[in-house]
Amino acid sequence: MRVKLLVVNNLASGYGEGSVYDFVRALTRDGDEVVIRSTDGTTDLRTFLYDAEDFDAVAAAGGDGTVSAVAYLLADTGIPLLPFPAGTANLLAMNLGLPTEPHALAKVARELRTMDFDLGEIALSDGERYGFSIMAGAGYDAAIMAGAAAAKKVLGPMAYFTSAFANATPQHARLKVTIDGNVVETDGVGVLVVNFSKIQFDLKVVHENLPRDGIFDVVVFHTKDAFGLIPAFINAVLDRTGDFPDRTDAFELYRGSSVKVEADPPLKVQFDGEVTETATPFSVSILPRACTFVVGEECERLFREDA
Repeated sequence: MRVKLLVVNNLASGYGEGSVYDFVRALTRDGDEVVIRSTDGTTDLRTFLYDAEDFDAVAAAGGDGTVSAVAYLLADTGIPLLPFPAGTANLLAMNLGLPTEPHALAKVARELRTMDFDLGEIALSDGERYGFSIMAGAGYDAAIMAGAAAAKKVLGPMAYFTSAFANATPQHARLKVTIDGNVVETDGVGVLVVNFSKIQFDLKVVHENLPRDGIFDVVVFHTKDAFGLIPAFINAVLDRTGDFPDRTDAFELYRGSSVKVEADPPLKVQFDGEVTETATPFSVSILPRACTFVVGEECERLFREDA
């Protein structure tokens, strides 16, 4: 079978090692066509996707922010999207069970298995709208993302944990979270709206990973400092053993498909690791099964129950 693939390549992502070119070499056979369109953040991704429907699939090479931006532009088109993990954390690829080695990814691309997944849409206080695949939030998580930015190329995923404890006393705020019309008023250091639940080191923010059910998990963090999250971190580790302990009182968990977050004082906002220039309020809504991802056999087994 001949393959016609469009590669959207973010030159500024990750470590700049160029593994996407190894992927293209491993993928390409006689009669194939691979088009690579690159940006360092200057060129708008929209200009790369004008003829996306003419390709068998699109590969987005970059971090989670790059992949989510392409996913949002392709929402509800049915065009298959392969997340190529060329960023620092690559959480979406991990959640989808995709390999990181270029030759293994080339095999996945040729097999072209696909599954539809939910996508989040975030509306910021400046009126701008963006898509996110994994999670969006305000407060402590945004501070962690901002603090990790400078060290990611050196420390990799460990930069996020270093940043977490460097920001040991995050801003505490009065929170108003409206979930499907129901208002929750509380206080804490942040709110996280979760689609895919796994974060660095294969830990889960919530017990289940249900990115095809049309519903977000909404986590409100109550702890006043980073050390208050240590019991929750330990429980996340225990989740990997299958023990699934009860979560601590460091946070509350809700579920819903439409969420608005307000805070006093306002808190910084991030989505899929991209820290915005805006603060709360923000709102998110679910786009049910709006993105068609190229997946491997492991992903099909993982999400077969809710197919």
